[in-house]
Amino acid sequence: MSDLERVVVLSGGLSNEREVSLRSGARVSEALRRVGVDVTVRDVDDALIEELGAFPPEVVFPLLHGVAGEDGTIKEVLELVGTPYVGAAPGACRTAFDKSVAKEIVARRGISTPASVTLPKAAFHDLGARALMARIVERLGLPLFVKPRVGGSAFGVTFVERAEGLPEALMTCFGHHDEALVEQAVAGTEIAVAVADLGEGPRALPAVEIAATGLYDYAARYTAGAVRFHAPARIEPAVAAEAARVAVLAHRALGLRHLSRTDAIVTASGGIQVLETNVAPGLTDTSTYPIAVEAAGLDFGLFCRDLAAHAARSRRPDGRER
Repeated sequence: MSDLERVVVLSGGLSNEREVSLRSGARVSEALRRVGVDVTVRDVDDALIEELGAFPPEVVFPLLHGVAGEDGTIKEVLELVGTPYVGAAPGACRTAFDKSVAKEIVARRGISTPASVTLPKAAFHDLGARALMARIVERLGLPLFVKPRVGGSAFGVTFVERAEGLPEALMTCFGHHDEALVEQAVAGTEIAVAVADLGEGPRALPAVEIAATGLYDYAARYTAGAVRFHAPARIEPAVAAEAARVAVLAHRALGLRHLSRTDAIVTASGGIQVLETNVAPGLTDTSTYPIAVEAAGLDFGLFCRDLAAHAARSRRPDGRER
């Protein structure tokens, strides 16, 4: 799979996850060059479409996070240009990026996910914030997580231990998106399960345990040494096998391809509670996905090369999916 002529790595963008995207792009481009792939690193601007048309790469490796990177926008553009790319198709991106919709889809496939409610900012204004918050606490209990309906890198996410903290958490959330997903906080071991498809169907890589001393927020995710990771996760083999099964099932249920990452909690009884599935997992030096790749005994550069090669091969000459 080493005959890739040219790969364009897209990183940067204009979302609040730009810095994460640039770090992912740097990591992947360096890894690909190390294994002999000709790589061009490109940000997104008004010259991108003409450039891809005039000098078409064999495949694009999009590493844009947040809005426009994970909501299907950049994939729609690549579809219009007719350029093969790594990752999920536009419709699947839109589905998975919406945490509320994704939770409903995986729940219908028998996957356990914490109970939650999703409400827009207007509901609290029009229907009375105090009464609505009281009903939420009555329904879901405490503690809770309040998070934007869409978005990543834990932006706008707050852990709420007491009812008095809910108003501020909602305001923080609404600073990032106008709809809030309020979710039961489930106690247990936090894990991330990477799923990869190099041409033989999706398979789960070893689960990575996230041993954070506090909230696994933006600073914790992208500061070296702030969090301890255990790969494979320190869970029973049967639980690890179930986590792998659930991650692949979520990947399939959401219509994803090539790669994804499912975040979950392993409860004290060994149950798996899925939090979300990410269509564009971070590939930085502190991200769990590369840790899982290495835990599987794979070279990260060769893995990225083979992933890109599979994406390039999976397109027919007319641009449609094989």
